Amino acid sequence: MIFSQNMTRNISQSTRYIGVDDLDLDLFESQYIIPEGMAYNSYILEGEKLAVLDTVDARKADLWEKNLNEALAGRKPDYLVVHHLEPDHSGLVGRMLEEWPDLKVVLSAKAAQMLGQFLPETPDAERLVIVKEGDVLDLGGVSLRFFAAPMVHWPEVLVSFCPEEGILFSADAFGKFGALSQCGFWGDEDGDWACEGRRYYFNIVGKYGVQVQMLLRKLSGLDVKVIAPLHGPVLRQDLGQYLDLYQTWSAYGVETEGVFVAYASIHGGTAEAAEKLAGILREKGCPKVAVSDLTRDDMAEAVEDAFRYGKMVLCAASYDAGLFTPAYNFLHTLQMKGWQKRRVALVENGSWAPSAGRVMKEMFSAMKDVDILEPVVTIKSRLKPADIPALETLAEAILT
Repeated sequence: MIFSQNMTRNISQSTRYIGVDDLDLDLFESQYIIPEGMAYNSYILEGEKLAVLDTVDARKADLWEKNLNEALAGRKPDYLVVHHLEPDHSGLVGRMLEEWPDLKVVLSAKAAQMLGQFLPETPDAERLVIVKEGDVLDLGGVSLRFFAAPMVHWPEVLVSFCPEEGILFSADAFGKFGALSQCGFWGDEDGDWACEGRRYYFNIVGKYGVQVQMLLRKLSGLDVKVIAPLHGPVLRQDLGQYLDLYQTWSAYGVETEGVFVAYASIHGGTAEAAEKLAGILREKGCPKVAVSDLTRDDMAEAVEDAFRYGKMVLCAASYDAGLFTPAYNFLHTLQMKGWQKRRVALVENGSWAPSAGRVMKEMFSAMKDVDILEPVVTIKSRLKPADIPALETLAEAILT
């Protein structure tokens, strides 16, 4: 049966999915293209008492409230657990507080401080249940144990574990782009989780590898059978593959052996040099060469590939005595995302006073553990036969 965005679904005896798909949004966080939409995940955990785990973006209020009411079947929720305050997960907290005057909101101390920023007014203190690392919410028959996950990827984040069901409610961790009606409800139904999971991780969480590593260590002793994130499919089979990827990604390790060639070309000369170099790398036996046009391709995918491979070549035109804007923006994004532990080679183009190489070296030098290969190859306007030996030499240096 195809999963529909207006369906609820049982995950376990005590846990039900009540989230929604957003197929109307073009840019997630107003910057990441989402051709397959986005899932806002929300859950109900029921013992003797009932807890709603997160709400969704207010954009999909009507659909979520329909799912919620169907799952409640006339019952009243005792708790609303807020794992993460970002508006795509807390957009309907205010509505729940109004609808159920006896409802208690379970959240971290930092979230309690921030909650009033997202509501017309801060709820009365007696309606807040503030939990910290190791605290347990007993629902009678099932429970939630909380773990602090600061900066994964906001400072107030909690994740929680239900030991009776073996379910880890992982907040934004282990999420991905894509609506469930498009990519499948379960992770094993998703043909290529890692593709959009990787783009999501490095663009949303990537800067905070140290914090992700800390969280992975906290969770390492748990008997996790299911991972229920706030975005993307629910994961239930071969969880080791997801944990291994997060271990590699958060340690800034190399996932795929190969070279990423990125270029920013104004009139095509730099693009020709980049494609020629990519061809030389393939001829020399490079196991994988990925190429991206920074002026036209999705920037988030370029960031993803920069982290995926251990080696990168950046080819860019000079512009206004500096660096062509798309290449500059790309490097600025890598700086913000904490790009590190990589080798990089540079190709610059300039018609009268090449300057791109200087700026690229300055920006890469500010990043952590980045080895800049010498020399920078300079192209004057168009690639000439006389330039090929320099590209051959650069390819050898990259592959050494």
